[in-house]
Amino acid sequence: MRMTAQEFIDWKSKRITLLAMSGAGKTTLADKLPKSKWYHYSGDYRIGTKYLKEPILDNIKRHAMSVPFLRELLRSDSLYIKSKISFDNLNAVSSYLGKLGDANKGGLSLKEFKHRQNLHRVAEIEAMKDVPAFIHNAEDIYGYHHFINDAGGSVCELDCDETLNVLAENTLIIYIRIPPELEQTIIDRARQEPKPLYYREAFLDEKLTEFLALKNYASTEEMPPDEFVTWVFPELFKARVPRYEAIAEKYGYTICGNDMAKVQTEDDFIALIASALAKQTG
Repeated sequence: MRMTAQEFIDWKSKRITLLAMSGAGKTTLADKLPKSKWYHYSGDYRIGTKYLKEPILDNIKRHAMSVPFLRELLRSDSLYIKSKISFDNLNAVSSYLGKLGDANKGGLSLKEFKHRQNLHRVAEIEAMKDVPAFIHNAEDIYGYHHFINDAGGSVCELDCDETLNVLAENTLIIYIRIPPELEQTIIDRARQEPKPLYYREAFLDEKLTEFLALKNYASTEEMPPDEFVTWVFPELFKARVPRYEAIAEKYGYTICGNDMAKVQTEDDFIALIASALAKQTG
């Protein structure tokens, strides 16, 4: 969606998709908008509560069945298991994605890991395609005039033009560019707390081959899961930046993370985007 700064300011029902690497502050920024006026849509929340709901629960039950006490309760229908997913707690989604590596250290086999990665890709595509329906329902049912789509950090990895077209036709796409001085902070944070992530299969295959040779592991079954996640994150970061930039150039606009960090109110947010539009539309 393209528009001038004035058209954006005059837009009565603002609909925005935020794109950025995980840790860039998308959710923090969205939370600064008044919840009485803005409908907050989380792609990761939709994935966890709709498209990966059953696989996530099956994974939890599978682990529970390995405990004799819980196994008997589950088999006799004496125990009910439910994942508790919220906008602020998406651990069930990431734990399902899992980490590749030594099973004795909680890792997944390459076959299972790729299976879950593919399920996540399909789920993320569907979650983004749901945005138009949620925009309609947010206003028609709940009376929200403005809509913010907090898209997952891996949207740039989907290689699905149809998904990007849906977002571009229904929302104003805003890419939050991470300034160089913040890049290392995000990388260091990821190293300290290695979390499961989605990788394009071609990227995964390339980096996995490189990692196994570098560390002299014969197969993925030997490698510590956290070690690979920690090593590959800077490579993932570097690979995603041009993908985000290409999306912003073709479909949307870019704002700097430093400017975004200064946003405190809805008016600040509107002014920041209007300024970006004014500069990038000439």
